[in-house]
Amino acid sequence: KASVVQVNNMFDNLWVEKYRPHKLDDLILSDENELIVKKFVDIKEVPNLLFVGSPGVGKTTLAKIIVNDILECQYLYINASDENGIDTIRSKVTQFAQTMSLDGNIKVIILDECDGLSQDAQRALRNTMEEYAEITRFVLTANYGHKIISALQSRCQSLNLTPPLDVCVDRVNHILKNENIVVSDIQEKQLEQFVKNNYPDLRRTINELQKYCSNKKLHIANTEKNVDFLSKIWMLISKGHVLKVRKFIIENESKFDSDYPRLLKWLFDYVDGLKIRSDDQKKMYLVVIAEALYRSAFVVDQEINCYSCLIQLSPKP
Repeated sequence: KASVVQVNNMFDNLWVEKYRPHKLDDLILSDENELIVKKFVDIKEVPNLLFVGSPGVGKTTLAKIIVNDILECQYLYINASDENGIDTIRSKVTQFAQTMSLDGNIKVIILDECDGLSQDAQRALRNTMEEYAEITRFVLTANYGHKIISALQSRCQSLNLTPPLDVCVDRVNHILKNENIVVSDIQEKQLEQFVKNNYPDLRRTINELQKYCSNKKLHIANTEKNVDFLSKIWMLISKGHVLKVRKFIIENESKFDSDYPRLLKWLFDYVDGLKIRSDDQKKMYLVVIAEALYRSAFVVDQEINCYSCLIQLSPKP
């Protein structure tokens, strides 16, 4: 069996764990959200909360900081994407919510990825939140706020935790400096674009950053290659070669790690920066890509969803 020291060393080797915030001051928040959360520190109390944002922005981390560092209270953590049925609400959640805490203070139930709860479970949760409001608070997290029923949203203070881009760049520079990573002048210019390409997912940014560091040096892939890649895609689309563009993308999946929503986001930024004669035509392109990005949250096959988008962007015969 691995000792505690060995396990800690393993976590230290993973930057995403080594630099995971454990206190409020270490967490990246917008100025507005920071003011709101610091009020909780002053009064040692929280309302029901709903944290919304893309994966990797710190929703679960903030929830755990609230219960462990700010309130120091008794809490129950449930991954609602795994335990998403009404039985979880009736048994685990209600049973925990209805009893007084050991110290007489409020208790907190963290329902992580609450947008994965079934509609019946969400409706049952609504009643539990009201009935035991005097002794129990709820912290819900969701990647997609629109999947949370309005009755739950109205019972929570909602915070969008998307961090400021410039602060994400500062955090990345701090990590590189702390790890004694040498960054060349060329790489320094590419670093901000690298963060932007992964934004707002800071967890993914840090994971990718570690991948590109070896021998105490940073080796970020040339961002101009991404531009060339997107330029080739757009050229094939513009000429109506939809079969060729699908083949080309599949053959080059390594460039975007087979992450098709990520590719769509890159394509959106690329098209947004193009000089297109008709503004209306450009707006139409952006709307089509944005709709494909929205659908990527719940489609079965991401590649087919992306290909459908490319077909819609190609000129009509």
